[in-house]
Amino acid sequence: MNRKTVLLVVLVVAVAVGGIALVKMLSPGVREVTRVASDMSFAPFEYIDEETKEPAGFDIEIMQALGKAMDMKVEMVNTAWDGILPGLIAGNYDLVISAMTISDERVASVDFSDPYFATGQVIVVKQGDQTVTEPKDLISKRIGVQIGTTGHIAADKIEGADVRPFQIAPDAFLALKAGQVDAVVVDELVAIEELKANPDSVEIVGRPFTAEYYGIAIKKGNTELLKKVNKALAQIKADGTYDKIYEKYMDAEQ
Repeated sequence: MNRKTVLLVVLVVAVAVGGIALVKMLSPGVREVTRVASDMSFAPFEYIDEETKEPAGFDIEIMQALGKAMDMKVEMVNTAWDGILPGLIAGNYDLVISAMTISDERVASVDFSDPYFATGQVIVVKQGDQTVTEPKDLISKRIGVQIGTTGHIAADKIEGADVRPFQIAPDAFLALKAGQVDAVVVDELVAIEELKANPDSVEIVGRPFTAEYYGIAIKKGNTELLKKVNKALAQIKADGTYDKIYEKYMDAEQ
């Protein structure tokens, strides 16, 4: 290939790339796609709607509102909890919104947005069980948890407890009903959702015994996206969008 041919090829490629860029700028319907991972087995925060088969829940609608505020198209990716942060670090997606508590351990590997939800861990037992009223009653008990969650971490701190991790929270509740565990430690709103679905099978004892804050996880170093998310979060809180979503999902839990 001679120099003239090379120059011609370079010119053609440059024109093509420039044309694509121009089309993107002139096409208002073309938006940046943001891939967001979520473990959709944690109602009311994230789950698959039985009728539509689409992602639904508090976190899902918050993320959709953030995407709109950032002028980004949001693509939700249903991801198993134990691989969700490794996938973010590997670049498989851009963000994680999955009722994820901001913790020192997680901050060591990923960045977080400003907090968007406050919660705590509670104890769930079979209906009528009066042997457990607070965390110290779980000593020597079998405790079901979702693997890798802050409920798992809280249960591990109970000395002498037999902590049994499950892949998803619903499996821990099934084990409780089957008598395979004595209690489940889980986020308060998730416990309330389970109580609504099975009021004659389980009950919540005591009050939350931890204080936690959820954040949106972002790969370390992606400061530009982090700023956009925090700006959008402040925007949806200021314009009332956040409150509307909160009322839809959280007031219904009370």
